[in-house]
Amino acid sequence: MHVRTVTGGLAATVAVTFSLMGGQASAAPSTASDSALAARVVTYDASGTAEFRSAVDRGAAIWNESVDAVELRPAAAGQRANIRVLADNGWPRAITTSLGNGTVYIGRQAVTEGHNTIRISSHELGHILGLPDRKPGPCSSLMSGSSAGTTCTNPYPNTAEKAEVEGNFGGALAPTAGAVPFPVTTVD
Repeated sequence: MHVRTVTGGLAATVAVTFSLMGGQASAAPSTASDSALAARVVTYDASGTAEFRSAVDRGAAIWNESVDAVELRPAAAGQRANIRVLADNGWPRAITTSLGNGTVYIGRQAVTEGHNTIRISSHELGHILGLPDRKPGPCSSLMSGSSAGTTCTNPYPNTAEKAEVEGNFGGALAPTAGAVPFPVTTVD
C-alpha cells in the first residue's frame, strides 16, 4: 500500500501528552487533507475460494499496493464481509451490488483454459472497485481481462485504472466516467 501520513492523530497524541505534563493543550483542527488520507476499508471473505485463496489474497494486496483511497482487508471471524469471493466451475465473474460490495467468482473454466489466477482475482476485484471491462485491450490493462490472452499474466492496474479507483473512493460525489453502474453482473 502507498505510504499514508496521519497528521491529525499525531497532533491529538501530542496535545494529550502535553496536557498530561501540565501544559496547556489544544487539539489541532483536522484538515480536509487528513480525512482524504484515510482509506475506506472494504473487507472480503475468501473462505470459499478453495485452491484460489492465495491468488485472491495476492489480488487484494496488489490493489492495496496500487491505490490509497481504498484498502481491501480479509474479514475478521464473524464479521460480515463487503465482498464474498467463491470458486466455481464456471467463468470468472463479479456481481456488484454497490461500490465496494458484491460477490466475485473465481471460475475454474478460465484457469483450465490457461488464464492466470492472480490476474483473474485482481481483475474481478477491480469490478467491485467500480471498474468496467475494457475489451479488447492490451495486457497492460488489467481490465482487458481475458481479451489479452492466456500468455498475459499482468495482475496490476495501469495508471488510468488506478486513478479511476482513486476517484471512485477518494471522496468524489459523482462516479467517474465509465464507472460500473450498480447493481450489475460482469461475466468476463
